[in-house]
Amino acid sequence: MGKSVDAVILTYKPGQEFIEVLRRLEEQKTGFDKIIIMNTEEALFDRNCRDAVSAYKNAEVHHITKRSFNHGGTRDEAAACSDSDYIVFMTMDALPADRELTERLIEPMERDDVAVSYARQLPKKGCGAIETYNRSFNYPDGDIIKGKDDIKRLGIKTFFCSNVCACYKRSVFDELGGFTDDTLFNEDMIYASKAVKAGYKIYYASKARVYHSHDYTIKQQYHRNFDLGFSQAEHPEVFEGISSESEGMKLVKGSTKYLLENGKLYLLPEFIIKCAARYLGYRKGKNYKKLSKEKILRLTTDPDYFLNRWNRQ
Repeated sequence: MGKSVDAVILTYKPGQEFIEVLRRLEEQKTGFDKIIIMNTEEALFDRNCRDAVSAYKNAEVHHITKRSFNHGGTRDEAAACSDSDYIVFMTMDALPADRELTERLIEPMERDDVAVSYARQLPKKGCGAIETYNRSFNYPDGDIIKGKDDIKRLGIKTFFCSNVCACYKRSVFDELGGFTDDTLFNEDMIYASKAVKAGYKIYYASKARVYHSHDYTIKQQYHRNFDLGFSQAEHPEVFEGISSESEGMKLVKGSTKYLLENGKLYLLPEFIIKCAARYLGYRKGKNYKKLSKEKILRLTTDPDYFLNRWNRQ
């Protein structure tokens, strides 16, 4: 294909799993020109991780503080270190499922109208039944191409795109001004909405696969969805008038059916409680302006984001 590609990995307290990610990236059939690691808090980047990075001849680490981390701004900072045609953004716990991940992400980029391609996320070994279904709901088998004409049909799903593992076309990235700097959450969907509204497509590359899943507790679900609701409230240009709650109801119905059909009825009470926590957290985040600063700091997963935000005001 003759195109250059870099990887960007965001890390915080990386461990053995991150080292395995690096090993699998090194084995890709289509290799990376450079791996750019944006690590939060240098003191938490241990010797094993340093050794793993130094063994990869094209890897470089940039250390930042927790207070300076931002989902959009930090990724933009990493992109400024790359001059490749494509940039694959990843999280430190996205394990490539095979040696063809990079190749499968890049293939859709040959289309002039594709701005981003994102990978399928498979449940990790030992993943619970509820999260296993969540993965299949959001990341089904079969490629999907989404553009402006699909907004009425797909709603919020038109902009769905995950930076757990996604490839960005550099020329479009520069044209659109990269990610929105000040983002607590959803920097990938906000960018996708800009791309779609500019006439580009978002490509779900189902054959590009990573293992990535989380069995969040009820409390964690509540806090994460508070941040989700806040993010949507902060970006009405993306989310206003496009319901995400209807998509949530589809997930609830599909999950319930999955649990019943697979003899997991005993998980239904836990699932219902988690759904309630997600919804209540989301609604609280959507109405964050009614809350005190102290309350917001207790509800968010990232107090530093809000402290930085308030200090700038």
